[in-house]
Amino acid sequence: MSKKRQPTFQVACPHCGAKLTVDTALAVVVDHEPPPKQPTVTDLVEAAKGLSEEARKREEKFLESFAAEKTRADVLARKFEEQLKKTKDKPVEKPLREFDLE
Repeated sequence: MSKKRQPTFQVACPHCGAKLTVDTALAVVVDHEPPPKQPTVTDLVEAAKGLSEEARKREEKFLESFAAEKTRADVLARKFEEQLKKTKDKPVEKPLREFDLE
């Protein structure tokens, strides 16, 4: 008694281009062949432009965060003053604890 192997078929993934081998009897993927790797850089001039653009963006973000850090103490002091003004006129209330509710 020999078991007959059910046929399999190959399907190409429309998203990544991988090849999948599917067993029809089990309805599962039996094998997966990854897609061929694409070259990451096709033109060195464009790659150099991309790197210089990334460096410029990093420098801009650094300068923005540096300026924000310079004024951070002033901002926090101002926020504290505003909150102090809001709570200055409110009466002090005793906080409600869980066992007070029982």
